[in-house]
Amino acid sequence: MLLSVENLCVSYDKIRALHNFSFHIDEGEIVCIIGANGAGKSTTLRAISRMVPVEAGSKLEFMDHNLLDYAADKVVSQLGISHVPEGRRIFGNMTVMENLKLATFSRKDPDQIERDLGRVFAIFPRLEERKTQKAGTMSGGEQQMLAVGRAFMSGRRIMLLDEPSMGLAPLLMQSMFDALKQINEEGTAILLVEQNARMALKFAQRGYVLETGNLVLEGDSKDLLGNPEVKKAYLGG
Repeated sequence: MLLSVENLCVSYDKIRALHNFSFHIDEGEIVCIIGANGAGKSTTLRAISRMVPVEAGSKLEFMDHNLLDYAADKVVSQLGISHVPEGRRIFGNMTVMENLKLATFSRKDPDQIERDLGRVFAIFPRLEERKTQKAGTMSGGEQQMLAVGRAFMSGRRIMLLDEPSMGLAPLLMQSMFDALKQINEEGTAILLVEQNARMALKFAQRGYVLETGNLVLEGDSKDLLGNPEVKKAYLGG
C-alpha cells in the first residue's frame, strides 16, 4: 500500500470539514474523490500535504512513513508527494522554465532532472514552445499544463490533483487527462479531486464519494458510474 489514511478529521474554526474519512491508494493506482462543493475533497489533499492540521486520532501513512512527522516542505522533498492545488498557484512573474526548475530545488540528481524536463516537454509540447514566456501571460490551459509539469519535476511518487479540469474547454480537458494517464503509466500514482464526476470516474480505477465531510460510497469506478445514487446526484440523472 502506497498511501493509507484512517479516521481523518479536520476542522476549521470548530466546524468539522472531515469526519473520520478513511481510504487508501496502492502503487501505480488512480483514485478519485468526488462530491459537491464543500464536501471536504480539497481539505483531504491539503491534509495529506500537511497544509492543514488534523485532529487527534487521524492516521496518515505514506510508504510506512507517518506523515504527521513531516512538515509540508518535507512531504515534497523527502517523500515525493506532489500537489497540484486548485487554481494552479504558479509563479506568474517567472518564466515557464523558471517555474519548472524551481520545483527541483531539493533534488540532487541532475541527470534525472534533465530527463524529467525532457519528458515534461514531450507530454506538454506547448510548454517547450513557451519556456521563456512569463507564466502569468499564458492561457488557463497552458497554466494548468505548467502546474502539472511542475509537480512532475518535484520528483513525485504520487501526484495530488485538485480540480485539474477547472476552466478548461472540453478538448483541452480531454488532452489534460490523456497527459495524466501517460504520467500514471510511467509509475506515478494519482489521487484526483474533481468536480466533473463523470470524467473523474472514467479516468480513475476506484473512487470515494464524500458528502459534507462523510464517506458515503466507495468502490470500483465502473460500479460507481452505474450506481443510481451517484447518477442522480453527480451525473445528471
